[in-house]
Amino acid sequence: MEPMEINAGGWYLRAMRADERIDDRPALADGGITDPEYVARRNAEWADETRYSWAVCVPTTAEMVAEIGVIPAPDGTAAITGWVREGYQEALDDGLEAVRRFTSGFLGLRPLDVA
Repeated sequence: MEPMEINAGGWYLRAMRADERIDDRPALADGGITDPEYVARRNAEWADETRYSWAVCVPTTAEMVAEIGVIPAPDGTAAITGWVREGYQEALDDGLEAVRRFTSGFLGLRPLDVA
């Protein structure tokens, strides 16, 4: 599956990027993620449908402020995870609500929040 974008009200959810236009690696480093292959791996997981992930972004700047992931399970459920940069809890909360709807409505899976 190709990555899908989601509008979460005041926030924009998109696939993570590390290219000449947008580089999410500095925001990921703020979240403690320094693996240089992280963005490529997250995009590959969309293709093989083992995990769907989004960068939660400020719409006017495309700055990544949180990440949300959905991990489908064979039993028809999906674990939903997320982390947020300091000061952006509202972005994560709004993004999680939108991703739960996507998981249920589009993927047909029962969302389960994971700490």
